[in-house]
Amino acid sequence: MLNSVIWNANPAIFSLGSMEIRWYGLLFAIGFLAGYYIEAKIFKHDKAPENWCDKLFIYVIIATIIGARLGHCFFYDWEYYSSNPIEIFKIWEGGLASHGGTIAIIIAVLIYAKVVTKRGALWIFDRLVVPVALVASMIRFGNLMNHEIYGSVTTMPWGFNFITNISEWQNGAAPQYSPTSHPTQIYEALSYLSLFAVLMFLYWKRDAGDKRGLLFGIFMLWVFGSRFIIEFLKLPQEIFELGLIERVGMNMGQILSIPFIIVGIYFTIKGAKSPKKSGKISHRHSHIHRHYK
Repeated sequence: MLNSVIWNANPAIFSLGSMEIRWYGLLFAIGFLAGYYIEAKIFKHDKAPENWCDKLFIYVIIATIIGARLGHCFFYDWEYYSSNPIEIFKIWEGGLASHGGTIAIIIAVLIYAKVVTKRGALWIFDRLVVPVALVASMIRFGNLMNHEIYGSVTTMPWGFNFITNISEWQNGAAPQYSPTSHPTQIYEALSYLSLFAVLMFLYWKRDAGDKRGLLFGIFMLWVFGSRFIIEFLKLPQEIFELGLIERVGMNMGQILSIPFIIVGIYFTIKGAKSPKKSGKISHRHSHIHRHYK
């Protein structure tokens, strides 16, 4: 364990009886609240009706929770959950998949665009991805606090030794540490945080929100491209992935990332070539929306 970080952070901030308040949940909540604040500023800048942001927040929260949970159940352990369907609802026991959350958010935004804004969904995607990059970063820092989703063995000096018997350790047992491993949660968190900074700069300083699909494309390409690369350093999350890696050389996270990378490439190129079209909501559109809401 020389030249490595002995990571002994407690996933729980404090306990109230049998209920734990965890860093993961707190960071998740902070990310969404900060994201709402940023999105509200963006919508105000584009002169969108005030209630649009509130409604989008509700759509995204519901889609994230349901989609991420179903994504984990369907993509990573369907054999178990198909035989024990009631377990699908036990979100508090863990098991969320970002690819499922992304699919659900895309579906939710398409519905939101049709029901609420009456505008093309790309206008919303280009603005939503800015705070979502921050939320994704906060979630990965939450994974770090949970000692989960870390990487393979490394000799790098920034390697971490994670506690592998968290529940027992929290109940007084001596900690058992993993071999010195890549802190892939930090790699992803910093990647998404960098993306957030880039998207903020492009939206506020380069009016990139006026080029339809550009910010959405950059987000998809950056998030899932970096995810694809970092997955090479991760340990398999489920046993079945060992056979998958042996057969195709990729794990489930990488396979699921490929369609999103293709979407990202398409919209990045298309958005970069498209002429600028003001993202400001006209007073006429706002009046019609209020009248028929």
